[in-house]
Amino acid sequence: MDDILRAIEKEQLKEREPFNPGDIVRIHERITEGTKERIQMFEGIVLKRAGGGTQEMITVRKISSGIGVEKTYPVHSPKVERIEVVKEGDVRQARPYFMRRLRRIR
Repeated sequence: MDDILRAIEKEQLKEREPFNPGDIVRIHERITEGTKERIQMFEGIVLKRAGGGTQEMITVRKISSGIGVEKTYPVHSPKVERIEVVKEGDVRQARPYFMRRLRRIR
């Protein structure tokens, strides 16, 4: 049974550019509004990666109009068009939550 599940899960995995917590990424997300579909970008710093396989999730934070906004995305979701690395970060922690306390990220 595990072999069948692994085979199905392997088909669902998408090739993504490698990135780590602390990197600034731009996520292109497919948004459906009624019958129309568009691509919306969300650019911010990766706070954490969690899970593995098709259940892998990332949390991205950005500052918008002085307010911190965090979104959690499934990495291998069909709604996520692509993830591009804008700038590689230089953090020594796996989950740099201290970034939440900083005013400016860049």
